[in-house]
Amino acid sequence: MSIEDNKRVILGFFENLSAGKGDAVMGTLADNATWWVQGNFPLSGTKTKAEFGALVGELGSKIDGGLRVTPKGITAEGDRVAVEAESYAKMKNGKTYQNTYHFLFIVRDGKIQSVKEYLDTIHANAVLCG
Repeated sequence: MSIEDNKRVILGFFENLSAGKGDAVMGTLADNATWWVQGNFPLSGTKTKAEFGALVGELGSKIDGGLRVTPKGITAEGDRVAVEAESYAKMKNGKTYQNTYHFLFIVRDGKIQSVKEYLDTIHANAVLCG
């Protein structure tokens, strides 16, 4: 696939995530995909596709409405796609979740193979895990 194709896969992933289309989000991930989150809080570490799906479902149950993740910049080279993004969600506990991210995706054959997610872990822990 071309670099532009890889970028379209990732932009489609974020569109589906923000639209709450869980099946489409999970369909973008390869069966053996991994998702790594930086830091030292309950969401940190490496997750399998199944673990990532369960985590997204659990977090989704805490959100009032949906989580919007908006790409602000995208750079790609070969099978690597880097995205700067911002998120926004109203939580059922009344808090607001707004974070900034840097994601590094590896895309092969039209599927996301791995993700590294960098974010404000203190804010994520306080709002999502508190």
